[in-house]
Amino acid sequence: MITSKWTTKIDETTNGFRKAFGHLSAEQLNWKPNTTTWSIAQNMDHLIVINGTYYPVIKTIRDGNYKLPFMGKMGFMVNFLGKTVLNAVQPDRKKKMKTFPIWEPAKSKIDADILNRLEKHQEELKQLITGCGDLLDKGTIISSPANKNIVYKLETAFDIITTHEQRHLEQAKELLAVLPK
Repeated sequence: MITSKWTTKIDETTNGFRKAFGHLSAEQLNWKPNTTTWSIAQNMDHLIVINGTYYPVIKTIRDGNYKLPFMGKMGFMVNFLGKTVLNAVQPDRKKKMKTFPIWEPAKSKIDADILNRLEKHQEELKQLITGCGDLLDKGTIISSPANKNIVYKLETAFDIITTHEQRHLEQAKELLAVLPK
């Protein structure tokens, strides 16, 4: 099934977070080298926040109340914007990005159970994706939860989500490498 490529990637990312950070204390998970860098816990929280914003979009489509923006009717824009966003979230992290305000992680200390919350979220995300086979078959187009004028196919959204997760796993691993012992 087409959705297995995403669920497999989600499992790999989840296992990567567990293996790299499962042994850390709450203090270590929340450590930041400076005020402009996100902690390991904030990286995990950000994934839960950002992925969760796609749920209402899919629910609105399922309820028959989704209004596709005008940009979504232009196939070349759908393809261009989807590729642009996907390229921007690649794990190589050569270029830093600022996220939309609605996707900012929690600013304060995050509870040590963040890894368990992420794992639970990842299971819910896999269920959501697996349940979208019919929408994928139809070539459903959505807009970004952060900006209605950024449109892409639902399958591209799942590519973006899973690739973005890998980006933040790599970002968190960079912090682990400089974490005080």
